[in-house]
Amino acid sequence: MRDLEKYRGIIPAFYACYEDDGSVSPERTRKFTRYLIDKGVKGLYVCGSSGECIYQSKEERKIILENVMQEARGRITVIAHVGCNNTADSMELAAHAQSEGVDAIASIPPIYFHLPDHAIAEYWNDISHAAPDTDFIIYNIPQLAGVALSMPLYNEMLKNPRVIGVKNSSMPVQDIQMFKAVKGDDCVIFNGPDEQLVSGLAIGADGGIGGTYAVMPGLYLKIKELVDAGEIKRAREIQNDANSIIYEMCACHGNLYAVMKEILKEQGLELGKVRKPLASVIEEDLPQIEKCRQMIREAAGRI
Repeated sequence: MRDLEKYRGIIPAFYACYEDDGSVSPERTRKFTRYLIDKGVKGLYVCGSSGECIYQSKEERKIILENVMQEARGRITVIAHVGCNNTADSMELAAHAQSEGVDAIASIPPIYFHLPDHAIAEYWNDISHAAPDTDFIIYNIPQLAGVALSMPLYNEMLKNPRVIGVKNSSMPVQDIQMFKAVKGDDCVIFNGPDEQLVSGLAIGADGGIGGTYAVMPGLYLKIKELVDAGEIKRAREIQNDANSIIYEMCACHGNLYAVMKEILKEQGLELGKVRKPLASVIEEDLPQIEKCRQMIREAAGRI
């Protein structure tokens, strides 16, 4: 029987860690991994959207995963996003992820060309076949991928015994209930949009994978704890705090991930900048970033 319990919790999306010259930083990657483990998160989602994967080479993504695994192996759950915009590269990353001992691999559908369901299924199954001993998680993010996971496609993918569920980042929260209803507790469905974690958990999500979790993990861990305890009103208050912080972070000129990396400097973490064409933080952002830091401190003080 598969161990699905290891996926049920708060799993931050891991941010890309660069040296000052823009190259991938093994040392900073390991330090950031240790930081998140010490915060008590359930696992890490590596080389996804928040990890700037579409702006990295296969070799860089391998380096990142290898260094995460040096710290995380045997300690927390690791899900490696291996999707690229072609099948061969995705299969290579899947095989590498399995060799590193990850718990699961995940993938978006191919982007740009809007492929029919049968072509997407073949793409995902090819990736999964390259890691035959590793769980597979479908990443549904239609607002960025340009194609949504349909129920016929999901049911087709469930014929693959390695498919254990969905990282669902579509905005309609009822999609979580729809996917969860197919196999109940014999699958894992993750809430994707950070701003609706309470709603996603309340409607049936097993946990969450989120891009802002790493910058304020305590808030999201508390939300999960409170929802599990049935304390929805208190969970909603913390969700509102987190959402207000997200809105303020998004008010900067710099890309959200650039802003969060700047915020984390207060924790002694230097993660580098973001890769172009993502916008870097500018001088005018710094007062707003300090405001966000203060909001995070105050929200954490209320839990």
